[in-house]
Amino acid sequence: MAMQYPNIGSWFRRPDGTLFEVVAIDEEDGTVEIQQFDGTIGEVDIENWPRLLLVEVSAPEDWSGSVDMDPDDYVGRKAGDMPGGFHDPLAFLDKG
Repeated sequence: MAMQYPNIGSWFRRPDGTLFEVVAIDEEDGTVEIQQFDGTIGEVDIENWPRLLLVEVSAPEDWSGSVDMDPDDYVGRKAGDMPGGFHDPLAFLDKG
């Protein structure tokens, strides 16, 4: 099996089943910043990447893991609908 190089936006699964997304690559420091499905941020040395035995996977359908939403937030919504405000990118700007 060929080694999967990190690309920003790619999702990987560790041998223990943990999912994470590559969110940044710092070539100067030689690190890959990752965000696990539960939202935890971590960092991996690029030299250690090949030893992690990762499998590249598709992004999970349930994107809510990393945004810390409760199942109650989905009441009355159809599967796949985004919560209110997520359709408007300007809703995330600081209005203060």
